[in-house]
Amino acid sequence: MMRFLYNTGIRLYCFLIWAVSFRNPKARKWLSGRKNLFEKIQKEVVPGEPLLWFHVSSLGEFEQARPVIEGVRKDFPGYRILLTFFSPSGYELKKDYPMVDYVYYLPLDTPRNASRFLDIVHPDKVFFVKYEFWFNFLTELKKRGIPTYIFSALFRPSQFFFRPWGKWFRKALKAYTHIFVQNQSSAGILKKFGFENVSISGDTRLDRVAQIARAASRLPKLEQFCAGNKVIVAGSTWLEDEVLFVNYVNECTHKVKFVVAPHEVNEHSLERIISALKRPYILYSADSAPEQLKSAEVLIVDGYGYLVSVYRYAKVAYIGGGFTTGIHSILEPAVYGMPVVFGPDYHKFHEAEEMIQLGAAHSISNYDELNNLFESYLNDPVRLENEGHFASQYVESNRGASEKIVRYFFEK
Repeated sequence: MMRFLYNTGIRLYCFLIWAVSFRNPKARKWLSGRKNLFEKIQKEVVPGEPLLWFHVSSLGEFEQARPVIEGVRKDFPGYRILLTFFSPSGYELKKDYPMVDYVYYLPLDTPRNASRFLDIVHPDKVFFVKYEFWFNFLTELKKRGIPTYIFSALFRPSQFFFRPWGKWFRKALKAYTHIFVQNQSSAGILKKFGFENVSISGDTRLDRVAQIARAASRLPKLEQFCAGNKVIVAGSTWLEDEVLFVNYVNECTHKVKFVVAPHEVNEHSLERIISALKRPYILYSADSAPEQLKSAEVLIVDGYGYLVSVYRYAKVAYIGGGFTTGIHSILEPAVYGMPVVFGPDYHKFHEAEEMIQLGAAHSISNYDELNNLFESYLNDPVRLENEGHFASQYVESNRGASEKIVRYFFEK
């Protein structure tokens, strides 16, 4: 019965994607990217060569997979690497990623698709990342005896696997040859339910953010804008974040500059920030003279791909999403050695909880809390320096997961 309900739900999901695709560009890409997918894979994948298959949901999971993929490519160049995405937001940005040989959308998780896909690609090993539990693919992989792993995984008691009715869903987890989890609580819940093939390896994102920091470009515009001032960056913001942050910007009496980088860059998001500001601002894309950059008090990042480099110029980072969908990456600013601030929806992110315990991060629920925290940082440089040190130490001390995982995979 549960298998029937699952397969029915998968097909219903596909129908709903089709229904909204007439007015939703992302849904249209989800469908069009899977059109004639098997014919494309059949034509492009070279049969008979050793092949590793990595599957990620979207861009965030890709960033977790990336240091492992690149470690495999470096240490085991004899393998072809196939990468699949579930979401257009990952596929569209990384379909030309040069460290892999093939990039595709994941076919819809039906029994027929799973069998057909594996008949074509014949992977030697398979790697899933974080929250990927496609029942039909996992069932078929186990049936064929293909070693299958998941890494950077997180588990919580509230997940459906561990509910009284979750026994059927735990069958999907039993398909994994080994499960690499981020923390002790994840390992504990799995072992409570009889899973012994579990290791605590940490989060591969820590390795990735360290890579990003080393490769981050210098931004001459930011250097001219900062001009020796303290800088507070608000990254990946939504409306709810901007209401609080821009209010502080307007009321701040300290000699400090601000950068705002909305999560969605479009005419609407830029206009709502600009209309709320009472301070002189400048757009990053503007062709500005050095004098204009120096005189502006707020810089609005109106493009994508800059934020990881922007953080290097800041002393404090406010990270958006904590009042809406859940916080965005707090590790990207932390690697540069600054305290991180975010809204109340952070409890699914263990790095946020750990950094709060260390004093490297803080959650705020309203404007007064944000105002008091920022004022404390600007009035107490020793606190600011200490908490920034805690943040960078957190990243540094938790690196190394990717190397552990690559070594384990290929010792088997």
